[in-house]
Amino acid sequence: MAKVWSVLEVLRWTTTYLQEKGVDNPRLDAELLIGAALDKDRVGVYLAYDQPLQQAELDTVRALVKRRALREPLQYILGQVEFWALPFKVTPAVLIPRADTEVLVEEGLKALEPQSGAVLDVGTGSGAVAIALAHSAKVRVLAVDISAEALQIAHINAQNNGVAELVTFAQSDLHALEHGSYRLLVSNPPYITSAQMQELMPEVAQHEPALALHGGEDGLDAYRSLARQAPMVLELGGWLVVEVGQGQADAVADIFRAAGLKQCYQRCDYAGIARVVGASTGSDGERDG
Repeated sequence: MAKVWSVLEVLRWTTTYLQEKGVDNPRLDAELLIGAALDKDRVGVYLAYDQPLQQAELDTVRALVKRRALREPLQYILGQVEFWALPFKVTPAVLIPRADTEVLVEEGLKALEPQSGAVLDVGTGSGAVAIALAHSAKVRVLAVDISAEALQIAHINAQNNGVAELVTFAQSDLHALEHGSYRLLVSNPPYITSAQMQELMPEVAQHEPALALHGGEDGLDAYRSLARQAPMVLELGGWLVVEVGQGQADAVADIFRAAGLKQCYQRCDYAGIARVVGASTGSDGERDG
C-alpha cells in the first residue's frame, strides 16, 4: 500500500530537498509551491498540515518542486509576482520585478510633483514601473520595449490592474523614439556588465531574458543612450530618472552631467545602496538626494 503523505510531511521533505539543491529560502518556496498546487495561500497551508494529499495533488506538487530544484525562478513557476502592492503576470519573456525597483517608482512620482505630465517608460518589460506610476498618479504613460513578447505581458498587466486606458504600449528601440514633450522619462535599463553576466545565479542566467540584463562591457551603454535622448523627448524642466546597479551611481551621474543634464541627484534604496539617479533638463544646481 502506497504511503499517504500529509501536507506537513510534504512541506518538510520539500524544504530539505530544495535546500540541498542550493535554493535560497527553501521553506518559503516550499510553502508557496505547495500552496499553488493546492490552491491555498500560506495560511491555508498552515491550517491544512494534517490533510492527506491525493495522488493527483502529490503529482502536481512534485512537478512544481522539480522545476524549482532546477533553479527556475519561483515567480515564473507561480506565474505572478507582487510589485507596488499590485499583481503582475510574469513569464520568461520579462524580467521579474524586484522590490528595489519600487524606489524608482517613488522617485518618478516625486518628479511628477507639483505639476503632472506625460511619462515615457523605456524598456518597460512587464510594465511594472509604467503601471505603478499610472495607477498612483493617474498619468498617461507611453511604455516602450523592443520585445514584442514582453509588450504582450505588459498589456495584460495593464488590463488586470485597471490602467489600460492610461498606458499605451509600443515596440520601439530607444534610438527610434520621436521627439516629444514628456514630464518624466523613467527607465530600469539593462545594467549588468559583460563580466557579471558570467557570474549570475542560475535563476537569472538561465531563465531571465539576457536582453533585459546585459548593459554592455561596462554596463552603462543604455545610460549613455538615455542621456543623449533625454533632451529631445523631455519638456524643459522634465526629469530623467533611472535605476542603476550597485556601484554605478557616480558613473551614471557623470554621464548625465556630460550630456548637459542638470540638478543631478542620487537616491539610495532601503538597504542603503545608491539605486536611482535622476537629472533634469531644467536649471543648473544640485538637487538634494
